[in-house]
Amino acid sequence: MAMGLPVALILGVLFGVLLWFLSVGKLAILLAGAALTLTLLRKPLWGLLLFAVLATSIPYTTVQVGIRTTISEAVLGLTWVALLWQAFLGQTRNLLQWRPVERTLLWLMLYSALPFVVGMVIISAEGNGPVNWVRWLMNLSLLFMVPLLLRSDSDRDQLIVALLLGNLAMLCLSVFMFLKDRDATTMVPILTDLKYAHPEAVLDIFSANYQRMASPWVHPNLTGGVLALFVPLALLYGWTRSGWRRLLGLSVAVLGCAGLLFSISRGAIVSLALVLLWLTYKRTPYSGRILGLGVAFGAALVLFYPPLQERLLSMFSASNASTEIRFMEYEMFPEAMARYPLGIGFKVDPPVPGSGLLGISNLWLNFIYKIGIPGMLLFIAVTLLWWREVRPSGAVRRIDADNAIWLGSMAGVMAAILTGLFDHYYSFTYVLIALFWLLMGLSLQVVRLNPHVRDDSDSHRENSP
Repeated sequence: MAMGLPVALILGVLFGVLLWFLSVGKLAILLAGAALTLTLLRKPLWGLLLFAVLATSIPYTTVQVGIRTTISEAVLGLTWVALLWQAFLGQTRNLLQWRPVERTLLWLMLYSALPFVVGMVIISAEGNGPVNWVRWLMNLSLLFMVPLLLRSDSDRDQLIVALLLGNLAMLCLSVFMFLKDRDATTMVPILTDLKYAHPEAVLDIFSANYQRMASPWVHPNLTGGVLALFVPLALLYGWTRSGWRRLLGLSVAVLGCAGLLFSISRGAIVSLALVLLWLTYKRTPYSGRILGLGVAFGAALVLFYPPLQERLLSMFSASNASTEIRFMEYEMFPEAMARYPLGIGFKVDPPVPGSGLLGISNLWLNFIYKIGIPGMLLFIAVTLLWWREVRPSGAVRRIDADNAIWLGSMAGVMAAILTGLFDHYYSFTYVLIALFWLLMGLSLQVVRLNPHVRDDSDSHRENSP
């Protein structure tokens, strides 16, 4: 009681001084950030769960904290602060093991300092290189965060529920707006209210092809990419659960397939189809049936949605404008490599303004464009090491609660990697790549804790529906 009055006076004076120098809005953000930080210092897992919801539902909603950043990345930064505090207290000891995947990813992150410095020197353009570099590193760091925070089956289940809830919110908004208006530009006011940066650029993207479904991911190809990443996990998770979790997973899977076709992202559609064919080749139960249902569902949408018919008919045509640009990108890429042998770094994204060059719609070549051939080779090494650890050792003859998370997250990462043949967004696109590395870390953890999910030792058990 004796201390209560002095503490109240000190806090009152402090808030009064802050209010004198800051606007009410900025003070509210500061207080909310302080409260969230104090909460996460005790429960850092909540930070990862909050990130999972925000990153999948409103990925590019921004906040001004000295610099403008997305709310999801701000939460991710606070979560790392909480983890460092726990590490200082000795509560994370022996949770993170430096196996080949982790060591190679760390080498990739360390190597990126070289093209970062080079790019800051040779690129004469507007851009905040240091901030962009730190953001990229933090997005990659999700792979390290998984073993530090997901310490039980319950923790992993909470994360998947958070990811699916965020996807469900995003899909409900996107599909509803699309079916209501059939005009992507009607999403612009909503994203402006959500504090999306550069609303004029958002309007340009939606106006370019207003018949493709808009979403909080802004570009239809990004929408398709994130759905290819999460539809396999949602389907297998819902398939092997009961009650509301089953409803959640299957709802995201069905709406995700619809959103994938409405966004008309050809790379994501083809990649997900290839993953389904691979699951069929691996004799995964019901995969053939799922593939057939997917084809029937897609055919029904094509019959009743003419813009999708036009897009699919021109998908692989050499006269398609998007295809023509991609051919031009490949033709000009050797010149870009010769001009920037160590990459352009992090100040700007390809192409460099005023260079007369084009960017590149390819995951691996974009690594070369940004951080040089060594960067691409290190990324390839990480993915090959990941695949060596998580790949099934034989036919996948059962799907049950034990292996659904492993198979779903692995299939999602595979689909994301395959989209790299058609686009570059899983290389340096903030927030999206964080989800990619999060699922990669999740699949690794499940296999390491339950090695039996990779083999067929339990094939005699009855297949679970």
